[in-house]
Amino acid sequence: MRPLAMVGLVLIGLGIAGLLFGRFSYTTQKNVIDVGPITASVDEKHNIDVPDIAGIAAILAGGLLIFLGRKTA
Repeated sequence: MRPLAMVGLVLIGLGIAGLLFGRFSYTTQKNVIDVGPITASVDEKHNIDVPDIAGIAAILAGGLLIFLGRKTA
C-alpha cells in the first residue's frame, strides 16, 4: 500500500475515534509546596473536547488521500 493511502487510513481512523468519543482527558501533577524535604503536589485533570467538524474533516481528508494514493503515476 502506498504511503499516501496509509496516511489516509490513519486520518479516517482518527476522525472516527474523534466522532465516537468526542472528548479525552489527561492528568498532570503540579508541585504546590517544595520547601526542603517537604513537598506537596496536586493532580490536575484536563479535559479536551474534539469538535465534530474536526472528525468529519479528518474523515474527508483521509478519503481524499486514499483516492489520490491509488492513482498511478
